[in-house]
Amino acid sequence: MISNQILQNTIEGLTAITKIELCVLDTEGKVLASTFELKDEIEGFVLDFVNSPADSQVIHGCQFFKVFDERQLEFVILAKGDNDVAFMIGKVAAFQIQNLLVAYKERFDKDNFIKNLLLDNLLLVDIYNRSKKLHIDTDVRRIVFLLEMNNEKELNGLEVVRTIYTGRPKDFITAVDEKNIIIVREVREGETYEDLMKAAQMLFEHLDTDKSGRVKIALGTIVHEIKEVSRSYKEARMALDVGKIFYENRSVVAYSNLGIGRLIYQLPIPLCKMFIKEIFDNKSPEDFDEETLTTINKFFENNLNVSETSRQLYIHRNTLVYRLDKLQKSTGLDLRVFEDAITFKIALMVVKYMDYMESL
Repeated sequence: MISNQILQNTIEGLTAITKIELCVLDTEGKVLASTFELKDEIEGFVLDFVNSPADSQVIHGCQFFKVFDERQLEFVILAKGDNDVAFMIGKVAAFQIQNLLVAYKERFDKDNFIKNLLLDNLLLVDIYNRSKKLHIDTDVRRIVFLLEMNNEKELNGLEVVRTIYTGRPKDFITAVDEKNIIIVREVREGETYEDLMKAAQMLFEHLDTDKSGRVKIALGTIVHEIKEVSRSYKEARMALDVGKIFYENRSVVAYSNLGIGRLIYQLPIPLCKMFIKEIFDNKSPEDFDEETLTTINKFFENNLNVSETSRQLYIHRNTLVYRLDKLQKSTGLDLRVFEDAITFKIALMVVKYMDYMESL
């Protein structure tokens, strides 16, 4: 549970202060961390000490101490020296590592609880019982931030995010897979969705240091009870997917601001295929040439304004009209008519959704 590096850092810090050399071993006599070199025969001494009823003992010029985790022997601590100072520092080291065990176990238990909560693996009664046991408030406002990090240079995004959130001890940061990091964030009194979007944007800017755009952040909605946290997570998950399909240029996407993309995302694929067949008669917008697609997208960007679109495309107004007429003949839809334009826009979004689902 506690890494060897953490143990090494701990005893090196104590040795630097006290000048007493320390060593941490497992119950089989294997050295996990040490500030001095042990003699070969020490493994046998450790095994004898493990099997003895004593909690501390002086053996071969070293003070030996046991560290338990709920009555289960976890570590053996050695303090070099057979005097009272070495005994006292050994006791301090054992106490420090005992506290580390408790802290890391609590963190592990909370992390495990949050993961099961997010994935709906807990009964309602278990949610409240375990929350009470882990001292987690059940009736505060929370929201889920979902981070997708595709930056290969970032070796441990989870620890980076935990470092950023050090000053927020009531937030929970975990991961259910290698790419996605989840923040269950407490929403403080007076915080609004606008504030949360700003916080998410600041987090994005902190993580996307190389401006690669490989970091995406999605937000669920604010929930008021711990049992509803999984809903906020599902909303964030949907927001992340919808953002990838329809809003590629957005780095931060909120479930509450998905627009028509949310509706299309929930359509069954057979219904989408039926709709596209009805609109395009076995054709697809993907069959249009690059010029036609550019014209369509620019026309929508300029709110169906012919003059502004032709100006931005550097073509004559009549050329644009000709292209729109040509599109109308092939599809039966006139983009200059609002109802046809809406139908065409939705059809384009449906095709993007279908392509995304087929690529999974």
